[in-house]
Amino acid sequence: MNLKGLLNSTTIADRILLFVLILLSLSGIIFIKEVLPKGHTVRIEVNGHLVYLLPIEKDRIVSVKGSVGNTIIEIKDHKVRITESPCDNKLCILQGWIEKGSIVCLPNRVIVIISSQEDELNKRVDAITG
Repeated sequence: MNLKGLLNSTTIADRILLFVLILLSLSGIIFIKEVLPKGHTVRIEVNGHLVYLLPIEKDRIVSVKGSVGNTIIEIKDHKVRITESPCDNKLCILQGWIEKGSIVCLPNRVIVIISSQEDELNKRVDAITG
């Protein structure tokens, strides 16, 4: 069935439903970006172990040795990016600058996380989580 035939077979209710679903999807993307807290520190972990805990306010370039090789991380203007990585697909580099969230270089097992002080307080172990 071609696109024109598909559009002719839909009702007005189908078109309204499709429009509402597209609108909800786009608003969800915007909402998630606003919900993430603004971070103050950059956590750099290799193999699950904390290597650096740096303030995001100070510009610097850091080299971290991962399981495959060295990963170069740049902090500048309250943003973070990975500039060089030994991995094959370079998805971590293609992610570009981030202000919130994290960048993961899975082949090299390097994680860069922008976190806030509230995140650090919430990571405490309690009686339930052990």
